[in-house]
Amino acid sequence: MHKMNSHIKAKAWWPSFALLCLLSWSLTFSLQAQESFDPDVLYQDARKLILDGKRDEGRAILYKVLGKYPTYADVLILMGRSFSWDGKYDSAAVYFERALAASPNYEDAYVGYIDDLFWEGNYEKAEKVLNQGLERIGPSSVALKYRKSRLLNYRENYKEALDIAKEVFQADPKMEGLMAYIRNLQRLTRVNAVGGTYDYDSFMGAISPWHTYSVYGRTRTDFTGALIARVTHSQRFDSRGTQAELDAYPSLGKNSYGYFNVGYSGASFFPKFRFGTSVLWNLPKAYELELGYRYLQFSEVTHIITGSVGKYVSNWWFNFRLNFIPGTEGSSTSGNLQTRYYFKGPEDFIGLQVSTGVSPDEESRDFQSQLLNSYRVRLGYQQLWTDRWMGFGFVGYSRDEISKDNFRNNLNISIGTELRF
Repeated sequence: MHKMNSHIKAKAWWPSFALLCLLSWSLTFSLQAQESFDPDVLYQDARKLILDGKRDEGRAILYKVLGKYPTYADVLILMGRSFSWDGKYDSAAVYFERALAASPNYEDAYVGYIDDLFWEGNYEKAEKVLNQGLERIGPSSVALKYRKSRLLNYRENYKEALDIAKEVFQADPKMEGLMAYIRNLQRLTRVNAVGGTYDYDSFMGAISPWHTYSVYGRTRTDFTGALIARVTHSQRFDSRGTQAELDAYPSLGKNSYGYFNVGYSGASFFPKFRFGTSVLWNLPKAYELELGYRYLQFSEVTHIITGSVGKYVSNWWFNFRLNFIPGTEGSSTSGNLQTRYYFKGPEDFIGLQVSTGVSPDEESRDFQSQLLNSYRVRLGYQQLWTDRWMGFGFVGYSRDEISKDNFRNNLNISIGTELRF
C-alpha cells in the first residue's frame, strides 16, 4: 500500500516539473530575444526618426547599436550627420573620424565629414579630408569631385569650380541641386561678352511686320556683378525707335543676388523711362525665389509687382512668374510658365514657354496695346557651339487681345548669338 502511494505521488509531481521546465525555457528564450536585435533594422528606424526631426530619439537607438557594433560605419556616419544638422560640428567630427578609422575606403564617410566641415567653415581641414578621400577612393568619385568644386567656390575660384562642376554634370546630370549650382557659378564667372539678337514679328496681315534688333556688351565688376549695356532698335507701326538700357546683377551674399535695370527711349512704343529691381534667392533643394518691381513710363506710368518661383529637378528647370499690375480702373495679372531640359551642359537646352498677359521684361512685346491680355506659346533651343560662341533660336505664337472684340495673331521668330572673351 505504501509503495502504491509513492508511485501515485511521483506521477502527480511529473506534470508540475515539466511545466516548470517549460516556463523556465520560455523565460530564458524571451530574455535572449529581448537582448538580441537586428542592427540594420534599428539603423533604418533611427534614420527615419532623425529625418523626421526626432534627433534625440534616433540617436538613442544609434547609441544602442554602437554599444554592440562600435565600427558600424553607416551608424557612425548617420550619427555624425545628425549632429551636423543640429550645428554641433565638433561632436559630428568625432563620429566621422571613427567612421573613417573603421572604413577608410568608404566614400560616404568622406562626403559626410566634408559637408560637416563646409558648414562649420573649416575649409583647411575640409581640403585635407577631401584630398585623403580622392587618394583613397580615386579622382573618378563624382561626389568628391562635386565637393572639390564647392571648396573652390567657397574660396572664390569660380572658373575652376565651374570647370569641375561641368565634369560632374557629364557624369551625373541628375544630381540634386547641381544645375542651380552651375547656373550660379556661371553668373559669377561671365566676365566679358558681346552679343546680338533679331526678332521678326508677323501679324498675319493685320499690320506690317515688326523688326527688332538688339546688341549688347557684358562685363563684370566687384560692385555691380555682371554689368550689361544694351541698345535695342525697332521698326513698328511704320515708325522707328531706339531704347538704351543698363542691367546689373550685384551679389547680395552666397545665396542671393540682386537685379537692377534702367532704360530710356524717345520712341512712343518703348517706355520713355523704365526701371526694374529684384532680389533673387537660391534656396535649399534647388529652389529659386524672386521678388521684384518694374516701373514703365509711357504717357501714363505703369507699376508692376513681379515674383517667380523656380525649381531644378534633375536635367529640368521649371519657373512660374506672376506679374501684378495695380490700376485705378482695376488691377490685372499676367503669368508665365517656363521649362527647360538641359542636354550635355548648362548652356545647351530646349525650352518651352506658356504665358498669359505681357511680361515687363520682354523687349519685343507691345506694352501699350497688349496689356489687356495675350495668350502665348514659345519654343526654342540654345547651344554653346564652342567655349566662346553660343547661339539660340526661338519661335512663338501669340493671340493678343487689343480690345474686347479685337484680337491680333502674332508669329514671332527670334535668333541670337554671343561671343565671350
